[in-house]
Amino acid sequence: MPLDMNRRRLLGGLAALGLACAARPLLAGAPRELVILSSYPEPVIAAFEAAFERLYPQYRINLVWRRPHDALEQLSRPGQGGVDVYWAASPRTFESLRQAGAWRPLTLDRAGLPAYVGALPLAGPGAHYLATEIAGYGFAIDPRQLAELGVDMPADWPDLADPRLAGRIALPVPSQVGFAPVMVDIVLQAYGWERGWALWSEIAGLSRLIERGSTFISDEVGSGEAAVGLSIDFFVASSIAAGAPLRFVYPAHGGLNPGHVAITAGTREPEAAEAFVAFVLSASGQKLLANPDIRKLPVRPSVYADLPAGYHDPFRAAAAGAYAYRPDPASGRLALVTAVFERMLVNRHAELRQLWAQLHARERLEGRRLEAVRQLLGTPPIDARQAGDPALLAAWHASEGQGTSPEASDRQREWDRQVAQRQHRAAALLAGSDAT
Repeated sequence: MPLDMNRRRLLGGLAALGLACAARPLLAGAPRELVILSSYPEPVIAAFEAAFERLYPQYRINLVWRRPHDALEQLSRPGQGGVDVYWAASPRTFESLRQAGAWRPLTLDRAGLPAYVGALPLAGPGAHYLATEIAGYGFAIDPRQLAELGVDMPADWPDLADPRLAGRIALPVPSQVGFAPVMVDIVLQAYGWERGWALWSEIAGLSRLIERGSTFISDEVGSGEAAVGLSIDFFVASSIAAGAPLRFVYPAHGGLNPGHVAITAGTREPEAAEAFVAFVLSASGQKLLANPDIRKLPVRPSVYADLPAGYHDPFRAAAAGAYAYRPDPASGRLALVTAVFERMLVNRHAELRQLWAQLHARERLEGRRLEAVRQLLGTPPIDARQAGDPALLAAWHASEGQGTSPEASDRQREWDRQVAQRQHRAAALLAGSDAT
């Protein structure tokens, strides 16, 4: 990912934020190199790099861009690939590497940095990694399309199970889009395993599946292809800042995805690494997150008082009862959830959409819910007890969610059989006179 000519382009915005300050005298000799491994996009890196090097001219950042899976491989090499700091939004990568002893404990002053927002911890075990920003899950909305469909603005996940939205929801596929597994799990935690999967089945039956991440969800809504897109706030905020006539709705049962920072155990520049982490978490660094090209949620509550009107404050929302979702990146649950979603809702999605369309038509005609058909379409291939089996979770965690072990492959073939059987039974009920 190129990060050269545009790295300095946000310097003008720093002055407006009051972040430009007099540079310290240059130290003798060439600046020392700080190697930062990250998956953040260029606008994020450019803003923080420019501001940090202005404050600390004795250091120069050498940015190495890697996706989380590739970062895990590089940081697992001898000498941790020469990396001093890892900075990214990949909780599972941070925790996996912590368990492998990859991080140096962080000892900076954490005054003003709370331990939690809602149920989400903002520090890893032993403070080996800390959250630097958070992103909220929710709905990208085209108000014009909703008005044309006669659908109210959705306030929570069940509002998406509206037959009038058929074909107008953009749903990211968890196995293909990095942020989506947490999104699926938010609903399962909020409503329970059985009810949560029933809700996901109905939403998926009304949706178009999207297998690309980043801005593609908001592009689907902005282009008129969808009225609602399930996404993360900063992707949609970037589109809104570029002029797209969209809104972003944080659901009542919301969830947050943190970005973390850690210093490698083998860093050759501990002072520079500590200075960078302290800057990112300082009030000045946190205010950079409100830049329209970045639009992330700070983890320092005090800075929200200085942010633009209407900027979402997750700490205030959490105090009112939001953000009860708590991820468990080390358990294997997200990998298992992704596999169930794939087998239950993706592999036979065309059949699922057709069955939900038939069911909604029958219910509209008869004026009642057809619970027998709903149960067939909404029952997951494993129950809550099985999903909590430590051995099963460990197997999925160990296989990185790919299901490549013989046991996992056998399980998935059984899931496929169950899903197909239930769909056939649902189709038979809908074709008969009694689908109760």
